[in-house]
Amino acid sequence: MTPAKLFALIQYPLPHHLLSRLIGRLADCRLPWLKDALIRAFIRQFKVDMGEAQEPDPSAYPSFNDFFTRPLKDGARPIGKGLTSPADGTLSQFGPIGHGRMIQAKGHDFTAADLLGGDLEAAERYRDGSFATVYLSPRDYHRVHMPVAGTLREMVYVPGRLFSVNTATTHHVPNLFARNERLVCHFDTEHGPMVLVLVGAMIVAAIETVWAGQITPLPRGGVQRIRFDTLVHLEKGEEMGRFKLGSTVVMAFSESVAFNDLAAEQMVRMGQRLGGFG
Repeated sequence: MTPAKLFALIQYPLPHHLLSRLIGRLADCRLPWLKDALIRAFIRQFKVDMGEAQEPDPSAYPSFNDFFTRPLKDGARPIGKGLTSPADGTLSQFGPIGHGRMIQAKGHDFTAADLLGGDLEAAERYRDGSFATVYLSPRDYHRVHMPVAGTLREMVYVPGRLFSVNTATTHHVPNLFARNERLVCHFDTEHGPMVLVLVGAMIVAAIETVWAGQITPLPRGGVQRIRFDTLVHLEKGEEMGRFKLGSTVVMAFSESVAFNDLAAEQMVRMGQRLGGFG
């Protein structure tokens, strides 16, 4: 058995939510000696480039979570033309949605319906569209931005497990993105419907959006449609949400996307052009 497969298998019996919430409390700690030690150790371990940060002094952050979701300097991520990456990270998979199915990894795929919490009507919009998945590693910038301009139609919380979403797990845990806790954000765009799915993961303490604040964790229960009182329109490149510790964004479009000359598992940056519609 390979180390990657073993890593995936040992996650099944773990108390995912308990571990994640405990880590979340630690990450919110504001004791200067503790949070500074955590931040500096993290920077060393993952070689984080603080030169890009709006605040480059690690000790200036009130908590580890504030450091982890740090904003970047203005202009650090130019916004390209066409469809752009919503986040810094690894472009895990991308391409056409074949009869409602998306690729997770070699030998694994999942349905749009499962990803969207069993919503068959919503899934039908993307049956023959396009998708892309971006994995945010610990060292990456952890805010998520709009790949195109859009108006929020609906937000849905889907409960689930919290498996790791790194490469080892995506290759060995079937239906990973449709198993994990996630936040499904439906938008109307000039290119038709678009959905951005923010997928939770092991030790991800919370997911936030700019229009509703922290959403996860929610009390245990089924799929929940979350109401909002005002119209939310976001321009291309605007922040739409963030992860408190790393995870994955899956985006899907009803229209086909002509992707650039890209390769699965290549690094991308927020705002980088991924392709065009047509």
